[in-house]
This record gives sequence, C-alpha cells and structure tokens, in this order.
Amino acid sequence: MTEMAKHKGFTLWFTGLPCSGKSTLAGIVAAELKRRDRFVEILDGDEVRKHLTRGLGFSREDRDENIRRIGYVCRLLSRNGAIAIAAAISPYRAVRDEVRAGHEPGRFLEVFVDTPLEICIQRDVKGMYKKALAGEMKNFTGVDDPYEPPLSPEMAIGAGAEPEQQSSARILARLEQLGLAEPAHEPAYTPEEAEKIRERLARLGYIEQ
Repeated sequence: MTEMAKHKGFTLWFTGLPCSGKSTLAGIVAAELKRRDRFVEILDGDEVRKHLTRGLGFSREDRDENIRRIGYVCRLLSRNGAIAIAAAISPYRAVRDEVRAGHEPGRFLEVFVDTPLEICIQRDVKGMYKKALAGEMKNFTGVDDPYEPPLSPEMAIGAGAEPEQQSSARILARLEQLGLAEPAHEPAYTPEEAEKIRERLARLGYIEQ
C-alpha cells in the first residue's frame, strides 16, 4: 500500500433497523483501525441527535435533514484524510444515495446491517419497539415507518447470524481488499495464546498431538 493510499480518507456508513447492531460494529471496526494508526471519528445517530441535530424531529423531512448533516460532516472528515464512521438508521434510500453522491468516488462505503426485525426487538433494552408496537411511540422505523434497504451496498452483514467479531473482521478484510486499510502487522494471537488454542484443539481430537 502506498503512503497516499494508506492515508486516504473515506466514509464507512452503517445503516439498518434500530437495534440491528450498527453502533457495536462501528465501535469494533473503529477500535481496530485506530490500532492500525488511522485517525477515526464515529458519528453515532443517537449522539448526533443530542448535539448536532438536537432541534430536528422524526418527520420524513427532519430525518432526511439529520442524515444530510451527518453526511456533510463525514465528507469533510474523509476528504481531509480521516476515516468517518457513521452509524445511523438512515431509513430512506434517496437521502443515503444523496450523501454518497456528495463524496468523491471510492470514498463512501455503505454497510447494510441486515438483522431480522425479531432479533432487533429481542435486543431492544430500552423498550422502544414495545412502545411502538403498543402505539405509544409514533413514526418508529420498522414498525409504523418504513426502512428502505440498500440496493447495492458495498457490504451486507447478517448481524443476527454470526458473532460481531466475525462481522467486523469481514468488514476490515473488505477495506483491505479495496486498499483503504493496511493489513494488521501483528498476529491475531500471541504465541502463548496460539499454543493454548492448539493444545485445546488437540485435547478435543481436532488435530494430532
């Protein structure tokens, strides 16, 4: 990887239903990219609404404006060499495509966190789905407001079908394949950890002693 490619900024945009696992995956990927000496900023949907878009509601127009503002910040960060990671429901396809079009080619990657609704409901510790299903919360994505999945995302992650670490590893591998992230130089396990794993596999009969 050339020095220029090594420091190329880009936006990694996680989209999916509420409680699909976007923020968790964003945090894992960000931590690993920072470990590889990259400058990374996370724009989490909930945090952004507390600070950057506090006055916006949940109408279609306000949701779109919320995403436009997140996209604008991501574009500024990415064109200055940073990795901007957005974790926002961003339910409407048109405004996501608008944000993509505002980036330079190759600097916007969409990751669709494709978690089934029933699993999202199980993960909802705040009880938002319960309130929405009971009619106590209106315009809730996935219940009485639509979610439009991406048609051609750079990656689709079945977050309900595999461990989070496996999903994040696949995302990082894709970034490496695209030349946007340098491969990790350190092995995944220390020699001591690798030896313990080998011994355990041998005890279980998977490999010979």
